[in-house]
Amino acid sequence: MLTLYLAPNTCALASLIALEQAAAPYRIARVDFAKSAQRSPEYLAVNPKGRVPALVTDEGILTETPAILAYVAQAFPEAQLAPLASPFEFARAQAFNSYLCSTVHVAHAHRMRGPRWVDEADAHAIAAMQRKVPQSVGAAFALIEDGMLEGPWVLGERYSICDGYLFTLAQWLEKDGVELARLPRVLDHRRRVAERPAVKRALAAEQGGAE
Repeated sequence: MLTLYLAPNTCALASLIALEQAAAPYRIARVDFAKSAQRSPEYLAVNPKGRVPALVTDEGILTETPAILAYVAQAFPEAQLAPLASPFEFARAQAFNSYLCSTVHVAHAHRMRGPRWVDEADAHAIAAMQRKVPQSVGAAFALIEDGMLEGPWVLGERYSICDGYLFTLAQWLEKDGVELARLPRVLDHRRRVAERPAVKRALAAEQGGAE
C-alpha cells in the first residue's frame, strides 16, 4: 500500500486527488505544520527537504508533485490519467505540471514563505515580495488562461493529472489577491474539477474525513 504524507491546504492535495482518481490503495500520514512536524527527525528521514508531499512506495520514496503525479499515472494506467501512449503528449503534461511547480507555486509562496529567500528580519524585503504576489501569480494564471488551458481540460478533451494540480493551485487565487474577473476559464475549470466525485473524496480526506 502507498503512503502519502500531506498537510492540509498544501500542494499535496494534487497527489491525493490523483490517488483517488486512480482508485489506488493508499493511506494518509499527516504532517502537522503547526507543530513544525515537517522539520522533525522522523519526517526528515522520509523527506530531507522538509516539505510535502512525499509518497512512500514499495520501490522507495518519491517527492515533488510532478514526479508523484507521473508515477500515479504510470503505475495505474487503467485510470487513463495521462497520455502515456505518446512520448510527446506525456512530455506536454510534464511541461504543464513543471510550470505549476517551478513558477506558479513559487510565486504564490512569496506571500507566506519569504524567509526562504531573504532574512526573516528583513521586513521590507518580505513586504515587497508579498506586494508582488497578486501581480506575479496573476501573470502566471493569465498565461494559463490565455494559452495553456486547452479546454475543457488542461490537455484538451480528456481529464488528466494536470487538472487536479491546476485545481489545487487555483484554490489559492483569492488569498493571493489575484483579479478573478480576468480568469473566467480557470474559474470554470476549478468549478468543474470540484464537482468530480474523486476530488470530493480527496478534499474530505485532506481535511480529516473518510480516507
